[in-house]
Amino acid sequence: MWTCKNLWKKLVPLARSSSTLCRQNARGVLFNNERRLPLVPQAHMSSGTPGSGGDNNLYYLLVGATCVGGGFYAYRTIKGDKERYQERINEIASRPNKVVPEQPITEAPGEQAAETPQARESVVEPAPEESVGTPDADPVVKSEPTPVAGSLPAETAELQTTTETESAAEPATVAPAEVPASTPVEFPSHAPYLLIGGGTASFAAARSIRARDPGARVLIITDEPDLPYMRPPLSKELWFSDDPSVVDTLRFKQWNGKERSIYFQPPSFYVSPQDLEKVENGGVAVLTGKKVVHMDVRGNKVTLSDDTEISYDKCLIATGGIPRNLQVIERAGEEVTKRTTLFRKVEDFKALDKVSRDTKSITIIGGGFLGSELACALGRRSADSDLEVIQMFPEKGNMGKVLPEYLSNWTTAKVKSEGVAVITEALVKAVSFKDGKVEIKLKDGRVVKTDHIVAAVGLEPSVELAKSAGLEVDSDFGGFRVNAELQARSNIWVAGDAACFYDIRLGRRRVEHHDHAVVSGRLAGENMTGANKPYWHQSMFWSDLGPDVGYEAIGIVDSSLPTVGVFAKATAKDTPKAATEKSGTGIRSESETEGTASSPVASSTPEPPPVPEQKDNYGKGVIFYLRDKVVVGIILWNVFNRMPVARKIIKDGEEHADLNEVAKLFNIHDD
Repeated sequence: MWTCKNLWKKLVPLARSSSTLCRQNARGVLFNNERRLPLVPQAHMSSGTPGSGGDNNLYYLLVGATCVGGGFYAYRTIKGDKERYQERINEIASRPNKVVPEQPITEAPGEQAAETPQARESVVEPAPEESVGTPDADPVVKSEPTPVAGSLPAETAELQTTTETESAAEPATVAPAEVPASTPVEFPSHAPYLLIGGGTASFAAARSIRARDPGARVLIITDEPDLPYMRPPLSKELWFSDDPSVVDTLRFKQWNGKERSIYFQPPSFYVSPQDLEKVENGGVAVLTGKKVVHMDVRGNKVTLSDDTEISYDKCLIATGGIPRNLQVIERAGEEVTKRTTLFRKVEDFKALDKVSRDTKSITIIGGGFLGSELACALGRRSADSDLEVIQMFPEKGNMGKVLPEYLSNWTTAKVKSEGVAVITEALVKAVSFKDGKVEIKLKDGRVVKTDHIVAAVGLEPSVELAKSAGLEVDSDFGGFRVNAELQARSNIWVAGDAACFYDIRLGRRRVEHHDHAVVSGRLAGENMTGANKPYWHQSMFWSDLGPDVGYEAIGIVDSSLPTVGVFAKATAKDTPKAATEKSGTGIRSESETEGTASSPVASSTPEPPPVPEQKDNYGKGVIFYLRDKVVVGIILWNVFNRMPVARKIIKDGEEHADLNEVAKLFNIHDD
């Protein structure tokens, strides 16, 4: 009541002054118009007539009633707030797991920092019944004393402790809505440079991006559980290791005896995905075991298999490829499928290594690079065990689609000498599982029984993202169709096996080799940082049939093209082992791609005598592949460290009247 009385004392003078002001204004209007209002007659002596003091009493009565009503409303509001405040305090005090009285409100900074992430999340998002969003909560927050630095308000600390205790007591009853709040973020929601795929091309691009933009933040997403690694040793050097734990260490000896890992860099080289946005100078992070299933090119974001979205500024697609399988194997049933290996990843190497030690017979279907390398590797292993190794392919000779017929036949004999049973012109008709064996029926009626199959019949480029991203897939070569700068869109590049690029010298192509992954990834990384360079480099590839026979190739090598071969007698230095001793690396492309060559000119050494006719002794030599009398491909057979010369010949694109003279540039006749 004291509040209402004080309010009345303040409002009455205001009402009187406003009334006086209104009367003065009315008189001014009458005098200015020189006439009186007809409703206001002359004053009379009677107090009950209009214009008397009764009008003032009625006016005061209305103003007073209004003030009394306003005061009463204010009183009820304040009283209600106090009651709700007291109910709030009583409700908090009645909770079963409240803070013990002796707990200090002001904690040391070190103790405050030691609180768990779950506790911090509980402070930000209290239980649903606390966060109703009504004005009732406002007075509680405002009436709490301001804590000193490093302390929590009493109610906040109580909410934190209560949530921790309830979570520990009944973890299974936590509401689903609270789970995301306490789950730590595993990766950034945005990456300036996003690389899809964790293979050689992605790693080469990441390294190139960081070289041109030292502060760049690069995120690699791979569906494999491993960090980026090189694939060639999986079918080559790892099989020749004497270390019984090579499957676990994944370290191998190169042909020169030096040891290295298949991984490009150790884990310490990378930044954790959680810290990618925080590190001062940027870095490269790898998100393993995650698959990108959708691309939104307009929104510049991707969606992972767990529905997580990550946005980007620039994106590289380096998804590689998927090993092909034979339809007859896919239709053969579960028993055949689980006894078939599609060789591509680290897991495939580990699985096949185990199979080669536990079974008696392995059949490799395919006569290309991978099939021939695995056949030689397993053939060497069979010398120390009872393992039977069979290789079959539809061509007349090993690597018949690449090598000219005479050299393919020689290679077939070489594979046989490694202890492999080679079956040529073998077209698989049906595959079945009978009596504990896998039966392979050929179209000519032959039947091969084996314990395990390795299907090495090529690679299918992984273009699953093309549909959602609206990217073009080449109908002839497969893969994402890109321009000479490896661009599919203004801020999307493609590199590696999945790229169908325009070769400014040889036309549109798609290449599935390690060196191409290195070079195209590196170029894509440069162009992502603004280089705008065309892909003019001619990538090379190589294959080793053990430590004694190997070849390097560049350009278009197709056995259907006309070829010219120039051979010479091989020496002890003309082997893959000797080549690695000279280059210092087991991955020859790492040294070959950095080399340059001058214009092809005749060697300054004395001209050797005419090369005698080669029969079946193809020790070393050069094979030229021609299209319209122009060299479009070159194979260096047991000739190493000459790739820059071959690259220069193809780049020039000139006709050569005598390829024997061109062969002198490779010094194949030097001892």
